[in-house]
Amino acid sequence: MKEKRYNKMNRLLEIPKEVCSDEPKIIMTGFDEILIENYRGILEYEEFFVRISTHIGIVNINGYNLNLDKMTDDDIKIKGKIESIDIERTIDEG
Repeated sequence: MKEKRYNKMNRLLEIPKEVCSDEPKIIMTGFDEILIENYRGILEYEEFFVRISTHIGIVNINGYNLNLDKMTDDDIKIKGKIESIDIERTIDEG
């Protein structure tokens, strides 16, 4: 019941879901830049492949000349020529 009121309050205040939860937000700008908010860590990093852990799964980024442009405790920005993105769900939200 408390969770239901909490969700209703967030909607009333128009608070984005990713701000009040651990769910990731992925923003891709063209095919050259991707920003992942609410990430947990970097699992693998190569010039052609990056694996990012989030609270709900793993984001795999394939391409070339990939590099970590900016990184904070909450956000990570990857630049390069992005060819594909694959998401592996590790928890069941149903």
